[in-house]
This record gives sequence, C-alpha cells and structure tokens, in this order.
Amino acid sequence: MLQRRRRHCCFAKMTWNAKRSLFRTHLIGLLSLVVLFATFLFFHHHDWLPGRAGFKENPVAYTTRGFRSTRSDANHSSLRSIWKEAAAPQTPRAQAAGGSNRSEPSAPGVTGLENTLGANGSLYDAGRPGPPHFRYIINEPAKCREKSPFLILLIAAEPGQVEARQAIRQTWGNESLAPGVQIARVFLLGFSAKLSGHLQRAIREESRHHHDIVQQEYLDTYYNLTIKTLMGMNWVATYCPRIPYVMKTDSDMFVNTEYLIHKLLKPDLPPRRNYFTGYLMRGYAPNRNKDSKWYMPPDLYPSERYPVFCSGTGYVFSGDLAAKIFRVSLGIRRLHLEDVYVGICLAKLRIDPVPPPNEFVFNHWRVSYSSCKYSHLITSHQFQPSELIKYWNHLRQNKHNACANAAKEKAGRYRHRRLH
Repeated sequence: MLQRRRRHCCFAKMTWNAKRSLFRTHLIGLLSLVVLFATFLFFHHHDWLPGRAGFKENPVAYTTRGFRSTRSDANHSSLRSIWKEAAAPQTPRAQAAGGSNRSEPSAPGVTGLENTLGANGSLYDAGRPGPPHFRYIINEPAKCREKSPFLILLIAAEPGQVEARQAIRQTWGNESLAPGVQIARVFLLGFSAKLSGHLQRAIREESRHHHDIVQQEYLDTYYNLTIKTLMGMNWVATYCPRIPYVMKTDSDMFVNTEYLIHKLLKPDLPPRRNYFTGYLMRGYAPNRNKDSKWYMPPDLYPSERYPVFCSGTGYVFSGDLAAKIFRVSLGIRRLHLEDVYVGICLAKLRIDPVPPPNEFVFNHWRVSYSSCKYSHLITSHQFQPSELIKYWNHLRQNKHNACANAAKEKAGRYRHRRLH
C-alpha cells in the first residue's frame, strides 16, 4: 500500500512539473510573438520595409524604387482608383464659376475641390476655382503670334528669383541661341502672399522689358507646382497651339539647348506627335513616411506604384500633348508631386514616355563639369546663377573642340599635381 502511495505521489509530482514546464513554454512563445509583432509595427511605422522610403532620404528622388512592372498595362490597372469613375456633370452655374457641382459628392479618385493636403499643402482652397480660371496677373498672349517658334521653354521660377531669370536669359534661355531655329522662353510664376509691392512692380517692369513672364494668381509654393505646370500647359494650348515642341524645366537647371534641338528634336524632320521624353522614373513607389517632404498619403494616392514618369527637373514633349494633358487632368485628382501627376495623365492617355537616346542625356542631379561631358548632355541640376554663367561661357568657348580641350586640361592638371 505504501509502495502504491509512493508511486501515486511521484506520478502526481511529475504531472505538475510537466504542466509547469508546458506553461513556461507557452508563455515564452507568446512573449516571442508579441516581440515579433511589436518589431513589425516599429519597422512598418518608420517605413523601412522594401519598397518604402529608407532611413536616409534620397535628396534627388522623392520616391523609392520598388520592383519594376513587367507589363505596361499594370500601371494603368493600378491607377483605377484615381479615375475609375467619371466626374459628376456640372451645372452651367458651376462651370461658369469654375467649381464642381457642389450638390453632388465628389466621386472617389476624381477631381474635386475637397481634395487637399492640409493647411500647408492644400492643392486648392475650398471653393476656390479650378486651374482654368486662375486670373492672369501678367500674360504674353502674342508670344507665338509674332513668330513661329520651334521650341518653347517653360521655366518654373519663383517671383523673387530675379538673378536666376537673368542668368537663364544670358545663357541657355537666349531666344537667339540656335541660328535658323526660333526659340521662345516663358517663365511661369505664381503669386506670393509675401510678395512686396516693390518686387511686384519690379516683376512688371522686367516683363515689359523682356516679354517672357506669365504670372497667375495662384499661391506660388512647392505644393502648387502641379498647378504651375498645368497652367503652363494650358497657356501653350491656348496661345501656341501649333508649337512643335515644349520643354518644361526649372530655374536652377543647366540646359544644353543646342544639343537638345539638333541631337534630340532635329528640326529637319517632321515634328513627332504624342512624344514625351526625359529622365525616366520607372517602378517607383509612393513615399509613405509622414516626415518626408515627398510624403504621399494613401487616401490621396492608394496605389502601390506610380506609373512611369519623367523627372520634373526637365522633360520634353510634342506641342500637341499640352492640350491633351491639360484636358485629361480635369478628371484626375490633383497630386502635389507634379512630375508624378503628369505621368498619371500620360497613363490615362495611354501614352508611354519614350526613353532618351542614352541615360546620361537628362540628369536630375548635378553632373561634375567638363566641357566634354556638358557638350553631350541636355540637363544638369542645382546651379546658382553665377555658376550657370561661368560654365556656360566656358562651354561656348570650347564648343567646337570640347572633348579635345577637356583632355588637354585634364593632362595639364595631372602634370601640375606631379610637379607639386
């Protein structure tokens, strides 16, 4: 009997130990799951997963490269939420006012005045007229009436960038730069609340002297670059409808205009149609990091990939696309990233941007200067006015022997280093 009790006692003891061991195992497993889940949330919150913005921002491209789509139709299908429903029909009164029919709610993914990014990044204020109805403060309606340009340079500039505009006029924006080919230059300006009366009068005087400023009454901010670009395209469609080619670029760019004209656009050939090229941005994902300048809210753009687009630092397109892009934009929700937005408009039109002759022609970064390199590119980024004039003059002086002279200069620098 005692032996039986002992066996029973030991058996009970072993069962309790096993239960306790099993409980500890389950508890450790549960804690591990909690830690893993918390780690996932932490990484997800900081957008460090593949296809998201990294811990270190890329100062050149505001989107992060994801997996490239193998089919062009994938871009179109991923954008259905942007334009999947037709815009609500407008009443005559709403059309005259430039606003949407406020008695109808905005359809998801359709242009509406309610779509904003908040106080600092609003695309439109509530009740403010849409892009076609911004008032011109300064206009140049006769720019293409007096001559028939082959190329229009649309240059996005800020009202206060007087030196930059003057440097461009003296360099790559010179309308007499290419013999036998007419160029037109237009600076696109908005209106700044901080703009003093003195500066605005100076801008008007600048306009009277150069006839190259188009200014409209929208707020000139980074978040309204899309509006500025669309206004430029609407201006081209309205006042230069038969222009063969347009280049949209920025005021801090170096542009080799002659190379652009003779090596890319080729005036001796018939103008292309539905043509759009620049530095191709392919397979990029929206930046979901709320601390980023290039943050794209999921409710504003829900798709996981942008369509193929060209860097807004400088792209070129056939003149017929100005009206097409502007018209199709009226049915697409506004985004503050203007080059992405233009890419969405092209995707809606089912027009694919064309790759440039080589990947080094358009550059959305600063290319180290040499006369040889700069004689074979179209764009380079981040130039101060004084730098622009300096390098432009050097390139012009070495125009006919750019690479030979560059090789001589390099050899001379090498010999100098060896001697010293």
